[in-house]
Parts: sequence; C-alpha cells; structure tokens
Amino acid sequence: MSSASFGDGAEVSDAATVGHAYAAESTPPEFGTDARVRAETIIYDDVTVGDGFQTGHGALVREGTTAGDDVLVGTNAVLDGDVTVGSHVSIQTGVYLPPGTTVGDRVFLGPCATATNDRRPVRQSGDPDLDGPTLEDDVSVGANATILPGVTVGAGAFVAAGAVVTRDVPSETLAVGVPARHEPLPDDLQPPNEL
Repeated sequence: MSSASFGDGAEVSDAATVGHAYAAESTPPEFGTDARVRAETIIYDDVTVGDGFQTGHGALVREGTTAGDDVLVGTNAVLDGDVTVGSHVSIQTGVYLPPGTTVGDRVFLGPCATATNDRRPVRQSGDPDLDGPTLEDDVSVGANATILPGVTVGAGAFVAAGAVVTRDVPSETLAVGVPARHEPLPDDLQPPNEL
C-alpha cells in the first residue's frame, strides 16, 4: 500500500485499502479535506478527489479516476478507472461506471445504475473500441437504469428507473422504458439537482 495524501479532517477505516499500487510507477492517491473512507473500500493509486469525498462500505475506485468536491461513492459502487466525476455528485449503492465515463456536476445515480463502454462485449480478436457515456450537469438516473456506450445524457435530463438508454438524451428530457423513449420532463422533475 502506498502513502496517500489527505487534507485535514480525514477519517479512514483501518479495514480500507487506500493507495493500491497497481504499477511500479503509480502515484499515491490525493484527497482534499474531510474525506471519509469506509471499511472494505479499495482506492487505487493515481486517483485524485476533492474536499468532502465519501465512500460507503466496499466501494472500488480504480486508477486514473478524478472527482470534484462533495462526491459520494456508495456501498459496493465501482468506478472502474479513468472515470471523471464533477462536484456534488451522489453515486448510490451498487452503481457501475466503466473507463471513459464522464459525470458532470450535481448528478444523482440511483442504486445499481449501470453505464457501459463496450459495444461488442464478446470479441473475436483485437483491442476493444471502448466509449464511455457522458452524463452532463444536473442529470438524475433512477435505480437499475442502464446507459449504453457513447451515449450523452444532456444537462438536466432524467433517466427513469429501469430504463435502457440506447441513444443520446436531449437536455431537460425524460428517458423512460426499454429501449428508452424521450418524453417532456414533468414540472416536478425540472433541474437543477440540490445535492
């Protein structure tokens, strides 16, 4: 385990792994102030997060991930490397974000929401052409929703629970169903998110 850098007010469980050195030249993770890392969490080297970062139990944050201020990575959530997360983001229990995913500010990801980055998960040969999705500012994603590779969910959009998003979602639009269809965003779901 490498030596992580923490700002003031950090609380790190003795049962967490902070600074998993995955390569000989990796750099210990850096945290802002008031970090709280709970038991069984694993945070790799080459991770940089801002103030107020928190994890639930058993979260995994892999190399190349960056996050702004006031980010929650919930219990058993996985940020699978090279993920970019803005500020004031709530990533709930069991969320999966693959490499190449970009998350804006004030985004809510409900329990077990999944993003994908591989258009052909069963390959014959060669390197995969990975393309993570983009969730712009003030997006909300309901529980168990799935967002497919390369999709952009526009600012202020709302993805309903269980939806499968196969194409870009315009800003301030509701995406609902399998495959997700686009509907006007109801007044009570208008942005911004207050996280």
